[in-house]
Amino acid sequence: MNISNKQFLSIEQLQDQFLTQQKSKPNIKTSESLSFEEILQKTQQEGEVKFSKHAANRLNDRNIELTEEQLERLNDGTKMAGEKGIRESLVLVDELAFIVNTRSNTVITALTQGETKENIFTNIDGAVII
Repeated sequence: MNISNKQFLSIEQLQDQFLTQQKSKPNIKTSESLSFEEILQKTQQEGEVKFSKHAANRLNDRNIELTEEQLERLNDGTKMAGEKGIRESLVLVDELAFIVNTRSNTVITALTQGETKENIFTNIDGAVII
C-alpha cells in the first residue's frame, strides 16, 4: 500500500493550524450593535421583570393591562423581595396579584382581586404589598 504524504498533514502542521492559533472571542452583534453579553448585562442591571408565557397568556385572557407606574411598582416589589431572600413572592399592586420568581425576575402568573376569592396563595415564601 502506497500512501502519499501530500494528502495528510503532519502532527506539527496540525499543531500549528489548530493549537497555536490565538483563539478569538466571537463578537456577536445585534442590529443595535450590542453583543449578547452587553444586552444580558444591561437587562440584569435594569432589573426589569419578565413575563413567562403562562403569565403573558393570563394577562391577555384576563384583559389586564399594566400602566408604566404599575410595572415600575412591580419591579420595585420584586427587587425588595429578592433583597429579603424571598424566592417565590406574591407581589400585590393595586388590585392585581403577581406570583414572581425573584431569582429569575420572572412573573409566573397574574390575576385580579376578583379571581382571588379564597385569598389563598400556595408555594410562595413571602409577600410584598405595594
